Amino acid sequence: MEHSQASKRAGPSWFARGDIDGFFGLAVDNLVQLLLIAALCGGLLGFPPELLYGRVLPGVAISLVVGNLFYAWQARRLSEETGRDDHCALPYGVNTVSVFAHVFLVMLPAKLAAAAAGAEDPVRVAWQAGLVACLGSGVIETAGSLVAERIRRATPRAALLSTLAGVALGFISLGFLFRTFARPVVGMATLGVLLLTYFGRVRFRGNIPGGLVAVALGALLAWITGIAPVGDAPASGIMFAAPIPVIGDLLAALTGPHALAYISVIVPMGVFNVVGSLQNIEAAEAAGDRYDTRSSLAVNGAGTIVAALFGSCFPTTIYIGHPGWKAMGARAGYSVLNAGFIAIICLTGTLAYIAWAVPIDAGMAIVLWIGIVITAQAFDSTPRHHSVAVVVGLLPGVGAWGALMAKAGLRAAGLGSDPQHVFSPALIDAFKAGDVWIHGAFALEQGFIFTAMILAAATVGIIERRFVAAASWCFIAAGLSLTGLMHGYAWTMADTVLSLTPAYPWALGYAIMGGLLLAAPVITRPLRDDESAH
Repeated sequence: MEHSQASKRAGPSWFARGDIDGFFGLAVDNLVQLLLIAALCGGLLGFPPELLYGRVLPGVAISLVVGNLFYAWQARRLSEETGRDDHCALPYGVNTVSVFAHVFLVMLPAKLAAAAAGAEDPVRVAWQAGLVACLGSGVIETAGSLVAERIRRATPRAALLSTLAGVALGFISLGFLFRTFARPVVGMATLGVLLLTYFGRVRFRGNIPGGLVAVALGALLAWITGIAPVGDAPASGIMFAAPIPVIGDLLAALTGPHALAYISVIVPMGVFNVVGSLQNIEAAEAAGDRYDTRSSLAVNGAGTIVAALFGSCFPTTIYIGHPGWKAMGARAGYSVLNAGFIAIICLTGTLAYIAWAVPIDAGMAIVLWIGIVITAQAFDSTPRHHSVAVVVGLLPGVGAWGALMAKAGLRAAGLGSDPQHVFSPALIDAFKAGDVWIHGAFALEQGFIFTAMILAAATVGIIERRFVAAASWCFIAAGLSLTGLMHGYAWTMADTVLSLTPAYPWALGYAIMGGLLLAAPVITRPLRDDESAH
């Protein structure tokens, strides 16, 4: 009895056994983003090591430490309030979509423009442009925290969760499934470990976490099969690089042309980050962990602002995947462990050694598992009669991923490599000859997060015969299309990008849908139980 009272006074534990599994999954996910940053900034943009490892990665480190520690504390406080010990911290890290958007749509154009203008240091101009984009995104994320809860309460759960499921199914599950079957010895062996552990609900002898077994086995098989080591061994020694504020560079960038020149990227990415984080908070609540929306989003925005102030060009986000981490048994400790891991590899330059010794293939089954769980949750945590709305919400994310694959295939074939071979409207007719309506895919890709959520929400309204609510969602879609945040796209040399110009045909289509739904009570009647809709 005395022991029980002492345990209650001590409060919930910071660490559980499942935190080890959760840490491996979140660390691998974060590691992927760090490797992308290193490759794109160092290779494509030409950042010298002192800028990449002395400014950018330390900025990433401090932004991730701030957020990970807050969300761990938040989970522990929720456990104290509810008396339960199964609350899982919100996963948090660098936003993958923003990494690509900021590099290809902000930093690379800034570098090329500076070089064409004869600037003394185009690389520094590119970095400063990235700082502005990151700061702008953080300001939008922080401001969005003031109104996001109202949005969440007005949006059906099927709309929020199916949007995440579309991202999970396309960008996570299918992408890593391709990689699994491309390297089957490592991929299928580690996938087998994860399926056995989490779907079979068994534990290895000695209580060894399944995530640890998967990564260790994957690393071993990678070395045996020649996948590892990756490249040459790093030549430089480990050197500590402390985070240093870059206020001077940020002010110089804010007074330059970059803030206005790239507002067309900064605004939609900031809004997308707010919506994506909001959907992940909804997924956490569906899994039994109700966190305050405003403070959760505000800290996410603050993390992005801190990133910019300390040299990182890349926004942070509340990650997709909370249900998967919780299903692994992760609680608050995995977030603390991730903060420490990221700080060490970013501040000491050891990222290069990790990339050399442990290929991503060793842990990709964990990420694949997360995608599977998120997709399943969209069906499990919504009313059964809303299942068709979930399917509707899945389609835009999968379609956007398909558009991404089509463009990657075109670039692999050499399109976009020089001024004589560029992306152009001629592609539309070329694809149409093969009965592929790529124009629709390119349009669907732009703002697909909004499209998925709105179509699913409208479908829920139709299912429940709340036609005014369903029509309202269609009119919202029409408004977003007119602002250019959905569907309108522009051609670049090697891509199609959000144009931020009115997408009139799609706006008109949504408006017609809304008008039809408003007229539904007059022009239709409910079916009797013995009638068919056909």
